[in-house]
Amino acid sequence: MLTRADLEAREAATLAPWATLSRDSRGRTYPEAESATRTAFQKDRDRVLHTTAFRRLEAKTQVFLNAAGQGDHYRTRLTHTLEVQQVARSVALSLGLNETLAETVALAHDLGHPPFGHAGERVLNGLMAGHGGFDHNAQACRIVTRLEDRYPDFPGLNLTLDTLDGLNKHERAGIGMPSLEAQVVDAADALAYTAHDLDDGLRSGLIVPGQLAGLSLWDELRGRTGLSGEVERDRRTLHRELLGWLLMDLTRASDAAIAASGVRSPGEVRALPARVVTYSAPVYAQLREMKGFLRENLYRHWQVERQVEQATRVTEGLFRAFVARPSMLPPRPRARAEACGLERAVCDHIAGMTDRYALETWRSVAAPA
Repeated sequence: MLTRADLEAREAATLAPWATLSRDSRGRTYPEAESATRTAFQKDRDRVLHTTAFRRLEAKTQVFLNAAGQGDHYRTRLTHTLEVQQVARSVALSLGLNETLAETVALAHDLGHPPFGHAGERVLNGLMAGHGGFDHNAQACRIVTRLEDRYPDFPGLNLTLDTLDGLNKHERAGIGMPSLEAQVVDAADALAYTAHDLDDGLRSGLIVPGQLAGLSLWDELRGRTGLSGEVERDRRTLHRELLGWLLMDLTRASDAAIAASGVRSPGEVRALPARVVTYSAPVYAQLREMKGFLRENLYRHWQVERQVEQATRVTEGLFRAFVARPSMLPPRPRARAEACGLERAVCDHIAGMTDRYALETWRSVAAPA
C-alpha cells in the first residue's frame, strides 16, 4: 500500500521543478492531521467533490436554462466543470505539473455560480451594489472557507492555501502570479466553454454552420477535418477535433513560454510579471474572435434573451421578497444574517439555489392569494 510519503516522493521524482509539490504545500488555515494515504491536494479534491455546492452544479445553467422541458442534452455548470477538469488534467500532465492540484482547482472554480449562469450573477451583483457586490469567483472562495458546514472544528472545507490561491482571481497585488496549475485551469476554462458552447449552439439550432463561415477558427477546423458541419455526425467530429487542436496548442505554447521564462521553481513563477500558460498568438486571436461571435449570436440570441429576462425577474423578485420579509428564509440563512448582514445572507441563499429550485421558490412566493 502506498503511503502519503510514497506519493509525495513520486511527485518530487517525476514532476517539473516549477510544479507545486504536495509536500511543499503552504498548509491550511486550521491545523489538522493529513491523510495517511492521500496527498494534501488529493484531500482537497475529495472534499470539494463531496460538497453540496458541487452537487448543485448539475442543475445550474451554462447557457441554456436548466429546468424541466428545456432540454436534457445541453451542458450544465457541472458538465462544464468536468470538461474543464479533463482539459486541465491533460495539460498539467503534459507539462509536468501537479495534475491533482490542477484537477482540484478546476472542480472548485465554478462552485460560486448562482442559478441562471452569468445572467443571475449580473443581477445579484447589481442588487448587492451597496453591500460588497457579487462575483462568482469570490463566492466560490466564500463557499469553501465559510458556507459549507461539514466539519465540527472549522468553517468551510479548510482547503490548503495553495488550492485557495488557485481560486483567487482578484486582488492579487502583493501575492504575485498564480501557480502554473491555476493558470492551466484558467486557460482550460476558456477552451472548454468555447468548444462546448459552440457545440450546444449548433445542436440547438440557434447557430447554423452558414453563420460561422469566415471565422478563422471555424474555417481552419473545417479544413482540418474536411467536414461541412451540416449534419449531427459532422458536428460531433468537429467538436472532438476542436478540443484536440486547442489542447495541443495550449500545451505546446505554454511549454515554450515556460522554457523562455527561465523559471526553476514555484516561487519564481509567482515572481513573474505575467502569466506563461498561454495559447499561440494565432489561436488566441481565433478564440477571441469566436468568443465575440458567440456573445453576439448565441448568448444574445432572442430565445436566450427570453431566458435571461425570466432569470432577472426571478432573481430580483426572490432577493427583494426575502429582504422585505426575512421570516421566509430557512433557518440557516436567517441565522447567518446576524453575522454577515441580511443582504449578504439572502444573496448567499439565492446563489446556492439550482435553476429549478429558484423557479419553484419564486412560484411559491409570487403565487396569487
